[in-house]
Amino acid sequence: MTAIRVEGLRKRYPRFELKDVSLEVPKGSIVGFIGENGAGKTTTIKAIVGAIRRDAGKIEIFGRDFARHGKALKQTIAVVTEESFFHEEFAAKDVALVLRRLYDRWDDALFRHYLDRFNLPPDKRIKELSRGMRMKLAIAAALSHHPKLLILDEPTSGLDPVVRSEILDVFLDFIQDEEHAILFSSHITTDLEKIADYIVFIHDGRIILSRPKDELIERYGIMKCGLDEFQRVDAADCVGVRRYGFGCEMLVRDRQAMRRKYPHLTIDPAAIEDIMLYYARGGQS
Repeated sequence: MTAIRVEGLRKRYPRFELKDVSLEVPKGSIVGFIGENGAGKTTTIKAIVGAIRRDAGKIEIFGRDFARHGKALKQTIAVVTEESFFHEEFAAKDVALVLRRLYDRWDDALFRHYLDRFNLPPDKRIKELSRGMRMKLAIAAALSHHPKLLILDEPTSGLDPVVRSEILDVFLDFIQDEEHAILFSSHITTDLEKIADYIVFIHDGRIILSRPKDELIERYGIMKCGLDEFQRVDAADCVGVRRYGFGCEMLVRDRQAMRRKYPHLTIDPAAIEDIMLYYARGGQS
């Protein structure tokens, strides 16, 4: 059973449209959700959690139709966004007081555990906390009702590397339970390279790439050549091209095959960010 299954999701706005978005988040996995600003990541997430009404498509959480069972399913889901902060006059103890009434499985002891782990003072008001501490509080609150599914929209944006690393460790701990799953939307592709199992890339409201992360890193490459050599490269071999000065760089889907086909050219491994940028600039699979 998958944790999330989205099929044919559509949502139209005057200047933007989700176009038959389909994706899956398997149980026991972290799926990295990437794309440029305005590509549709947040709109997709809002549709998944019922924050906006979809125009078409089907959304299932743990095999149950979210449209029919949303109230019960929300007890199993935790959502953390870039702005997942509570009222600035609240302290952590006030957050617990509110959420205790909302979630059937709220766990005060677990919440205190996360406060201790993150060195979060229970009595300090949110407005006195740094951005990193606020995000830690949001994550502590999200995890303290024993969710099975985490949906994260830019939770590490704007945080320093030390805080980001600490938060990523918490996500890795969470996913050790194979009944759990995470959908992790982020612009910080290096974070996803560290912890994601799968990568889903959305561009202009459409999913154009959905693959295991290790497959992407093992297979894709950046091929480099001069402009004269570029004229002899088969266009079908390139996902996208970047020209600079007297040379070119191209994203290729199978760097081993390209090394055999073009043994005189340099082909380096491609990072997830490279793959996203070249697809956005130069084509679709």
